[in-house]
Amino acid sequence: MFQDTLTLVDVAEVVCSDFSLRPFADKTRIALVGGFTPRRCGIATFTADVHASLKAASPDLVIDVYAMTPSDGHTVFDPAVRAAIAENDPASFAAAAAMIEQSCPGMVWLQHEFGLYGGPAGDMIFALIDRISAPLVITLHSVLPQPDAAHRAVMDRLIGRAARLVVMSQHSAALLVSVYGADPEQIAVIAHGAPDRPFGRSASFKRKFGFEGRQVLMTFGLLSPGKGIEAVIAAMPSIIADHPRALYCIIGATHPNLIAREGEAYRERLHALATSLGVEDHIHWRNAFVANGELLDLIEAADIYVTPYPGAGQSTSGTLAYAVALGKAVVSTRYVHAEELLADDHGVLVPFGDSAAIAAGIGALLDDPQQLLALQQRAYKRGRSMVWPVFARQSLAVIKAVKQPVVTPAALGPIGIEGLLRICDDTGIIQHSIRTVPDRAHGYCVDDNARALMLVNRLGAEAEPHRTRLTSVFAGFVQNAWNADAGEFRNFMGFARNWLEDKGSEDSCGRSLWALGATAREGQTAPIRDWAADLFDATAMSAQSFGSPRAAAFAMLGADYRLAGAPLTTAPGHVLATSILEQGAIWLSDLLRRVRTPDWVWFETLLAYDNCRLPEALIRAGLRLGRDDFVKAGIEALQWIMAVQIAPAGHFRPVGSGTFGQEFALPRPFDQQPVEAWAAIDACAAAYAASGSERWIRQARCAFDWFAGCNDRGVAVGEPDTGSCHDGINPRGLNLNQGAESVLAYQHAAIAMRKLIAKTV
Repeated sequence: MFQDTLTLVDVAEVVCSDFSLRPFADKTRIALVGGFTPRRCGIATFTADVHASLKAASPDLVIDVYAMTPSDGHTVFDPAVRAAIAENDPASFAAAAAMIEQSCPGMVWLQHEFGLYGGPAGDMIFALIDRISAPLVITLHSVLPQPDAAHRAVMDRLIGRAARLVVMSQHSAALLVSVYGADPEQIAVIAHGAPDRPFGRSASFKRKFGFEGRQVLMTFGLLSPGKGIEAVIAAMPSIIADHPRALYCIIGATHPNLIAREGEAYRERLHALATSLGVEDHIHWRNAFVANGELLDLIEAADIYVTPYPGAGQSTSGTLAYAVALGKAVVSTRYVHAEELLADDHGVLVPFGDSAAIAAGIGALLDDPQQLLALQQRAYKRGRSMVWPVFARQSLAVIKAVKQPVVTPAALGPIGIEGLLRICDDTGIIQHSIRTVPDRAHGYCVDDNARALMLVNRLGAEAEPHRTRLTSVFAGFVQNAWNADAGEFRNFMGFARNWLEDKGSEDSCGRSLWALGATAREGQTAPIRDWAADLFDATAMSAQSFGSPRAAAFAMLGADYRLAGAPLTTAPGHVLATSILEQGAIWLSDLLRRVRTPDWVWFETLLAYDNCRLPEALIRAGLRLGRDDFVKAGIEALQWIMAVQIAPAGHFRPVGSGTFGQEFALPRPFDQQPVEAWAAIDACAAAYAASGSERWIRQARCAFDWFAGCNDRGVAVGEPDTGSCHDGINPRGLNLNQGAESVLAYQHAAIAMRKLIAKTV
C-alpha cells in the first residue's frame, strides 16, 4: 500500500534533529542515470565514457551511477554503479530516486533514449524523475521531428522538468525550440564525445586484424534493419569491379531485441544477399559485441567508414563521431547528425538507400589516394573539438551553471507592503498576476480576500493609511460574498464585479469563517470586530454540512478565534463556535485513527494543499476545549507531516502539487507553493503553545527560511523590500508570477514568525 521508502523510524530521526541549516547538496556529487558497461548498448558505452571523462577532468567529482538493466537483472556492473534500475519495474525506479535523494547530489544527469526505459514511450522514467529534487540535466540522444502522441507527451514532461537539455547537434537544438517549444536558454549543444588517438596508424591496425593489403570499408553497430547495411552490400559489386582488394567489415552483434523476435534471421538474409551478389568473400563479419578498446582499434584499421542509415531522423551516431575523431574518411547518408558533422567537405554525403551513389562515393575516394588522405586529415582536425577532454570541459560548465547557491536564513524584520498594494483595488485583491502585472482576466475570489482581511488586522500602524482603507475593502468583499438565499459564501467574482457562481467551494466558505473569526478577535477597531462577530454568527451554520477535512479545519480555526474574542457565557455565537470546534476535532481525530498506519500518520490516504492546517486545527481545538487527546493526536500528525517536508539536506521542502492525488505517496518535490510554508509556521506555533518545546520554533524557522532561498533551488521566493512573493518553485526554479495567495502567504508567514520568536525573548 505504501508507495515510498521512508519509514516512521526515519521520520522520528528527522523530527528529533535540530533542523539547523546544513548545506543543500554535495556540490562535488552528481547522480548519473543511464545504461552502463558491461551492458551491450550504445547508451551504456556513452554513459561509461561520460563517467570516465568527467572523473579524469575533475578527480574530486563524486559520480554515483544508476544503471539501467533488463528486467532479468542479471547484469554484473562495474564498481562505479551504485544501484541498478530494472527497466520495467516502477518500484526499482522509485527506490533509485530515494537513494539519489538521500545522497543529496548537486544535480542529476539523465541519459535519455526512448527505448532505454519501460512503459509507453519510456514514460516509466518519471517514476524516478518525479521523486527527485536536485536540478536535472537531460542528454537527449533522440529528438523526433514528428513525434506521435505518446512520444510528444514524454518529451513535453522531460522539457518541463529539466534545468538543462543537452543535445549533440544544432539541428536537434532547433527541433527542441520549433517543435517542442523549449526555451533556447535551456539548451546546451555538446558534440558526442570521441577518443583522442594519434592520426595515421591504419597500416599497423590492419596488420593486427589480418587486413594487410586491403582497402577497408567499415560499419559498426548492433545489427538491425535500421542501419541500412543492405544498401552497402548492394554497392559492393560495383566497388569490387574497380577495386578488387576492397573489404567491407560489418562489426557488431545482432540487436538483442531483434534476436528476441526472430533470432538471426536478419543476419542470415544479409548473408544470403551477399552470396547472391557474389561478394561474400569481400565481407568480413564480426558477430560479437566488441569492447570499446577493440572497436577503436578496428575503426583505426579502416580507410573509409560508412554510415548508411535509411532515414533522416537519426539524431546522433556515436560511431560516426568516433570515425571522424579517428581521422577516417566517411561516406554517409544524409541523416541529420551526418549532415551537420560532415558539412563543409568533411565527408561524402549520399542519398538514402542509393547503392549506386554509395558505390560512386567510395570509388572516387579509393581512386584518388591523395583526396582520401586529405579528407581523413580534415576529419581528424574537426574531431579535435569532440574528444573526451573537450566534452568533459563543456559538461563541467553545464554542471557549474546548474549548481545551487548557498544562501543565508531569512531576516526576521518587517517586510514591505508594496507587493500587496500592487494587486489591490477598490473592489478587493486580484487573484493572479502575470509576473508582477495584475491579471484582471481572472478577477477576484473570497479565498484571497478573506486571507487579506486577516492580514490587515495584523499589519502594524506603519501600514497606515492603507491598513484602514483596505480593511473596509476586504470586509466589504467578504460581506457581499455571503449569499443568504443559498446559505453559503460565493467565491469567484469577475473583474466587472459580477459574481460567477451562487455558491463557492467548501474550502472558500471555511476560509471566510476563519477570517471572520480572526477579525472578531484581531480587528483594529470595535466596529470591525463587532461586524465580523455578527457575520460569523450568522453564517457559521454553513460549516455543519462540510465534507472536506480542510474546510472543517478552516472553520475550526475561525471558531477558535471567535471563542477567544468574546465572553464565553454571553457571546451569541458561543454555542455554534464550540460545536464547530468540538465536532470538527472529533471528526479529524476519527479520520486520523482510521487512516493512520505505522508509516502514515495522517488524516487522509493522500497529501494535498494546506496540509498543516489539519493538525493545527486539532491542536488548537484541544487547547481551547481542554482536550489533551486532541492535542496529542494533532502533534503526532504534525510531527509526521513536518518530517516528510524536510529534505535530506535539512531544508524545508513543502508538499509539491505533483503529489496531489497519489495515495499513500510521500511528497513529490514540485511544484512547491508559499501557502504550505505559512501553514507550517502557524501549525508549529500551535504546537509550541501546547508543548513549550523550542523544537517547534526551530521547525517554524526552517519553513520560513524557505522564502529566503533555503530550498531545493536555492532561490529567494519572497522579496522583503516589497513584501511580494513568487508563486512558488518548479523544477527549473522560480515561478515568476506573483499572485495574491503567494503574497498573502509570505506576509502572514513573516508576521507569524516574528510573533513566535518574540515569545522566546
